[in-house]
Amino acid sequence: THPPRGARHGDHQSRPGALPPAPGRLSGVPGRVARSVAVPLTAAVVLLLVSWQVAADGPLLGWDRSVRGAVRSAHRDHPSALLDQLGQILSDLGDSVPAIPVLLAAGVLAAWRWRRTGAAGRWWLPLPVAALTAGLIPLLVVPAKAAFARPGPLGDPLTPGQWGWYPSGHTATASLSYGVAALLLVRVAGPWAARLLTAGAVLLAVGVGAGLVWSDFHWLLDVVASWCLAALVLWGLARWLPRQGGGGGGGQASGSSLR
Repeated sequence: THPPRGARHGDHQSRPGALPPAPGRLSGVPGRVARSVAVPLTAAVVLLLVSWQVAADGPLLGWDRSVRGAVRSAHRDHPSALLDQLGQILSDLGDSVPAIPVLLAAGVLAAWRWRRTGAAGRWWLPLPVAALTAGLIPLLVVPAKAAFARPGPLGDPLTPGQWGWYPSGHTATASLSYGVAALLLVRVAGPWAARLLTAGAVLLAVGVGAGLVWSDFHWLLDVVASWCLAALVLWGLARWLPRQGGGGGGGQASGSSLR
C-alpha cells in the first residue's frame, strides 16, 4: 500500500523521499540558537567577570586606571569648557529626572497605541511594564552598590552608610529607562521609526556612560557593568513582550540609574 521510498516525493527537490522534518531542515537550528543567546550570554559573562575583578581588586581594574589617566591627561592637555559641559549634560540624562518620566510617558503612549491597533484586553500591558521597570532599577543597583562598596575615581573613601560606585546607577537608569521606552514603542512603530527609537536608546545609554567617565563620576567598569545588566533585562523583556500590542499575534513573543 506504500510506494517504494525512492518513488516518494519530499518537500524539496534536493531532498527526495523526505518527510517533514526534512534532512537539513535542522542544520540551521544551532546557529539560530547561538545567535539568540549570544547577547545575554556575553553580557552575563562580562558582568560576572567584572564583578569578580571589582570584588577581588583584580588586574582588570588596571583598565579603569588607564582610562582614568587618559581622561585626566585630556582634561589637562586639551581643556574644553564645551566638552566638560557636554559631559555633565549627558551624565544628567541618566538621572531619575528626566529618565523615569520619559519611561512612564512612553508606557502611556504605547498603551494608547496598542489599544488603537486592536490589542483587546492587553492594551494596558505597557503601563505596568514601565512602572515595574522604574521600580526595578534601584532594586538591581542599590544592593550591589552597598555590597561592593567601591570608592569612586576621585579616590575619596566611603563614609558610613554611603553606597559605593559599582555599578553605575545613572548608566543603569538611562539604559533601562530609555531602552524599555523604545522597546514598548517599537512594538507599534513602523520600520523607520523602530530603527530611530532603537538607535536613540543606544546612543543615550552610551552617551550617559561616556559623560560619567569624562566627568570623573565613575570608573569605566562601573558603566560597563550597568550596560551588561541592562542588556540582560532588555533581552528578556524583548522576547516576552508581544508585537503590535498582541494584536493578531496571539501573545507571540518577539524573538528578534542613580550614580
